[in-house]
Amino acid sequence: MNADEQNKTHFDLIVVGGGSGGLAGAFRAAEYGARVALLEPALLGGTCVNVGCVPKKAMWLAADIAGKLRMAQSLGFAIDQPPQQRCELDWPTFIVHRQRYIANIHESYRKRLDASGIVLAPMRAHLLDARTVECENGARLSAPRILIATGGHAVKPDMPGAELGGTSDDFFAWNAAPERVAIVGAGYIAVELAGVLQALGSRVEVFVRGSRLLEGFDAELTKQLSDDYCQSGVRLHFDHAVAALEADGVRVRLRGADGALSEAFDKVLFATGRRPNSAKLGLQQLGVKLDARGHIVVDELHATSVAGVNAVGDVTTDVQLTPVAIAAARRLMDRVYGKREGRLDQHNIPTVVFAHPPIGKVGLTEDEARARHGDDLHIYRAGFRPMLYALAESPQRSLFKLICVGEERRVVGIHLLGEAADEMLQGFAVALKRGITLDDLRDTVAIHPTSAEEVVLMR
Repeated sequence: MNADEQNKTHFDLIVVGGGSGGLAGAFRAAEYGARVALLEPALLGGTCVNVGCVPKKAMWLAADIAGKLRMAQSLGFAIDQPPQQRCELDWPTFIVHRQRYIANIHESYRKRLDASGIVLAPMRAHLLDARTVECENGARLSAPRILIATGGHAVKPDMPGAELGGTSDDFFAWNAAPERVAIVGAGYIAVELAGVLQALGSRVEVFVRGSRLLEGFDAELTKQLSDDYCQSGVRLHFDHAVAALEADGVRVRLRGADGALSEAFDKVLFATGRRPNSAKLGLQQLGVKLDARGHIVVDELHATSVAGVNAVGDVTTDVQLTPVAIAAARRLMDRVYGKREGRLDQHNIPTVVFAHPPIGKVGLTEDEARARHGDDLHIYRAGFRPMLYALAESPQRSLFKLICVGEERRVVGIHLLGEAADEMLQGFAVALKRGITLDDLRDTVAIHPTSAEEVVLMR
């Protein structure tokens, strides 16, 4: 191989996976002058841009507008529709706007890749060793460092009739709201899709194996969210394990573990988990350690068990959040190519579920705080109706909660359920990471009238 040929196949960094984490790592490395190859067989942006965060938030915004329109007429606006009816969305028209937005993101990525000199290879690949990647066309690329950022994918449970149900990927291909939808699951995907579909005209029922929604969020807030969902018309079936799906003509019924058969639904969606895209990458042959579910085990520097091979994002054991993947990839490249110290602090990561209303948290739940600090806790709550909902006589309620510890009442948990909770949590998350106390919050003058003022007014 001559020097020109070797230059075309040898890089400083090979990134396997063009989702949020892979792109962030590739761009940051290129900023430091590294020669980078990015391998991605599908659409740039991965789950988040194509079948996750971005289209989900677009549908949530549409659902939010539908809810506001219904309240608008009850407040005196002249809208040609009885307030008790749902505002019908022209899905095909909205999807054109949604996909145009996503296409613009794709185009932005392609322009940045070109401008950064990153070589994009639209194909699958696997690792031959810690320095060599073989593409599906047989080409071999080499680099002293490889970053794996292949993400994850939605899975269906192993049960009879599972093929009759879909996943969140299928939801984003719909062009209308089905009349009746069953959702199996209790995590953020189940909660978000239930709220969206109910607001956009479907009659939604959620089948939950356990006794609550959103394990990992504060139990008081998830109880209030359940109440809000029931008020909006969502039917929640707790302690209801689904054992099978059965066809009923073109519709589907759910068979419970107790043998009970549900009513018929037009669509069934599974929101029962995701799996990492770690198969067929040659990882086990290389000696890269995986956990029992197939996630790549990484240390706090995002190194795998094989020197020179790093991994970030949903394919790893990290918290499964897009901003975590991006932050991890950037810090990794800062250390490797920028010779800068720093690592991702995975404590007190704020997160929001785009429910109706949104629910967010940063820090410890009450149960977690009690397990860590015993009874030296101080709990503060604010339950209320936001002004718009009170004006419209809507029953939807908000619930905010602070978890404080010790004599100084240091804030270790902030939990928000309600209108605009998604937007207000970010600033409070910064404050929590800086070690604020309850007195710090109370010393801050409230902005009135807002929901956010409730956080600094709690007694």
